[in-house]
Amino acid sequence: MRSIGVYLHIPFCVQKCAYCDFLSGPATRQRQQEYVEALLREIAWESKHYTEYIIKSVFLGGGTPSVLGADEIAKILACLRTCYQMDAAAEITMEMNPGTADWGKLLCLKKAGINRLSIGLQSADNAELKMMGRIHTYEEFLRTYHQARAAGFANINIDLMSALPGQHIDSWVQTLEKVVALQPEHISAYSLMLEEGTQLYERQDVLPPVPDEDEDRQMYQETKRILAAQGYHRYEISNYAKKGYECRHNCIYWQRGCRHTADFVGFGLGASSTVGDSRWKNTDDMKRYLSVLQKQNNRVYDSRLMDDSTVGESVKEAVTILSVEEQMEEFMFLGLRMMEGVSKQEFADSFGKDLDEVYGSALQKWIQMKMMSLHGNMVCLTDAGIDVSNTVLSSFVLG
Repeated sequence: MRSIGVYLHIPFCVQKCAYCDFLSGPATRQRQQEYVEALLREIAWESKHYTEYIIKSVFLGGGTPSVLGADEIAKILACLRTCYQMDAAAEITMEMNPGTADWGKLLCLKKAGINRLSIGLQSADNAELKMMGRIHTYEEFLRTYHQARAAGFANINIDLMSALPGQHIDSWVQTLEKVVALQPEHISAYSLMLEEGTQLYERQDVLPPVPDEDEDRQMYQETKRILAAQGYHRYEISNYAKKGYECRHNCIYWQRGCRHTADFVGFGLGASSTVGDSRWKNTDDMKRYLSVLQKQNNRVYDSRLMDDSTVGESVKEAVTILSVEEQMEEFMFLGLRMMEGVSKQEFADSFGKDLDEVYGSALQKWIQMKMMSLHGNMVCLTDAGIDVSNTVLSSFVLG
């Protein structure tokens, strides 16, 4: 059987963070309930396409999935298990923000099948949290983290963000040191990107400047040093893990360019999927998403009982068939985010061509410039290459 990773988009949050450009926002309880019902219908309807697949990972992202009730999360996971074959050892991750789940709710989430939490901290500095529009303090994060441990969660990721307006290296180091003292199994450390349309982008003229390139690079170096000293190995450009705790779901995504790895299926508003050489995304129009899926009056989530006329297919948009060249590009773009890099043998097995035949000139250039290195069968970015990864990766566009 082929493997798939499933992404479930929960587009709700308590309030929009000042840096966020994701498809998310606050909503009434009625709208949340309507959405859960629609999501269940989509999950059930689509199951007929995946009878030969087994789910290896599930990721509930958003938004803030933990704003839903634990009973709603349980219902969504039960629907997946009923309509699909799921590996008994599947990694099931839920993103959450501090303050959106207490100990009792966390216990219920664990009982429902969540076995990995990804907690959004971003910073241990309360002034920075306030500037970012976060709904919590560092102290509230600590309470949530310890409650999660008490509820039995043994696999926790903490999200962090550097290069914030007015942030200095000392503040970033203090955040890192406070987080590693908690010994989470996984840490994601991203640099802030000021996206057009976000509050931070619009307020640039009144905010302190973001760290310059040299400061940003210094933060990056300190991240590597501090986390490595505490036993976290870097396995992707922005992700660090204790041995055996790499995020399986994200690895499915980053390694999807190789045809021997799992496909990636998304359910919910705006969710994207790539199966074989086909790619599509769902509509990001909430009214359309709900109206299409609410046409079904049947409340038993069994795909065999669903009407074939409209549900599922019509929430999909931008369905494309990836060319061989596009698949090669994706193989390189995603695979080179991993520290182990890409396999020349896997490239040849996937596309029937030698990697050097397709990308020889680009590889030679970057290896000579020490931006990439060759280790036996593997080609990967060097530390210097990671600093300019966007430039390096752009050279693998064909045509």
